[in-house]
Formats: sequence, C-alpha cells, structure tokens
Amino acid sequence: MKSIIQSTLITLQKSKSLLTLLSDDTLSDKSVSPYYSSIGSHIRHIYDFYDCILNEKNNGYIDLTERKRIASIENCCDSALEYFNVLTEKIKTIKTLGGEKVLVMDDLGTGKIEIEYTFSALLAQANSHTIHHYAIISYILDRLGVAIEDPDFGYNPSTPKPVPNLN
Repeated sequence: MKSIIQSTLITLQKSKSLLTLLSDDTLSDKSVSPYYSSIGSHIRHIYDFYDCILNEKNNGYIDLTERKRIASIENCCDSALEYFNVLTEKIKTIKTLGGEKVLVMDDLGTGKIEIEYTFSALLAQANSHTIHHYAIISYILDRLGVAIEDPDFGYNPSTPKPVPNLN
C-alpha cells in the first residue's frame, strides 16, 4: 500500500531533479510576468512549508506563518539541494501516521487562525500545495524557454491530461 510519506518523497524528488538541471541564474530569474516571481522563490516557499510541519519543537502545534524564508534557497541551487536533503531525511524518519491531531496556525487571508488537522491530512495538503507551485514553476520555465523531461511536472495526478489533436 502506498503511503503519504511515499507520495511526499516522490513529489519532492521532482524539485531535486529540477534543481540539478537549473543554473543559479535561472533559479533566481524574476523576469516572467505577471508576478515576477522566481523558480527559486517557489522552491523556497515549498520547502519552508515542509520545514514548519517537520519542526521537532512543534509538540502538536504547527505555525505555517513562521517560515524561515532563507534567501540563499531562492538564489543558489546548491543551497536549495542542501535544504531538500535535510527535509527529505526528516520525512523519512516519520514513524507513524495515525489519526494524531495537530493544531495548525495559518493565515487564509483574514488573519491568523487555528485549524485542527490530522498530521496525515496536513502532509496531504503540503503535497498538493507543492504540486500547485510546480504548476507555477512550469509556467515560468516555459516563458524562460527551459524544457524539463517530466511530462507530469505541475500536474495533479487526478487532473485529466490534454488529448492531442491528431487532425
């Protein structure tokens, strides 16, 4: 049986593959409209989300608004890969994923609120959140003229794939 841990590691592995392909200049390029964000800023955001979840000091309380926002992750592929390695090692150490409850602090647009989750549900949200940011990264890559070989990058597994017009 597949687990949320396996899914998370497979999803995050896509960012490692991407980081080994990119230069630091491409990672930090903020020239693509309309938002002028970089691939690195999205990678850093994804990793910060996981870092909040995996913080050993959580004790059942996770504050998603307390992200590290380490600038070097946005600008340096090697720094981002180091952060990736730390996070994936932490994920691999997760022992159980029962229905344990966690209290999550987040800002959903109206200020900080506390939400009760199970730890598994929070990891599932992080996985979907990652795929969503991969879609944005895919858009940026396209505009920068950078091709990647993963046709599933940025697609949620439940999203129907476009059918090519054979006419």
